[in-house]
Amino acid sequence: MPALSGPVASFHRAIRVSVHRIRAARRARLHRERREAFATLPGGVSQATLDSIGACESGGDPTAVSSDGSYRGKYQFDFGTWESVGGSGDPAAAPEQEQDYRAALLYAQSGSSPWPVCG
Repeated sequence: MPALSGPVASFHRAIRVSVHRIRAARRARLHRERREAFATLPGGVSQATLDSIGACESGGDPTAVSSDGSYRGKYQFDFGTWESVGGSGDPAAAPEQEQDYRAALLYAQSGSSPWPVCG
């Protein structure tokens, strides 16, 4: 049996490398698909407008959380508002492009009123 240990170990290493490559390719594909899904902003809202609101709300930090935890992400969404524009989970955990997209949806629906200080 010792004669097989080299080829078996090599085979197992090849499987581990292949699995790693497949998983990396899948992650890259999912990241690309998500980025493309949120690449265009709805409602004619400009990225400059969103950047201005985001800078005022959170300093442009997509992971920002208010001191009491109620408002989350670049645009300081609360969970109800986030869900009302199709978001799920924690806004502060969503990719920045998705936050931009959801903020653009909200802006297209309600103008700057959701951000009374920063809009």
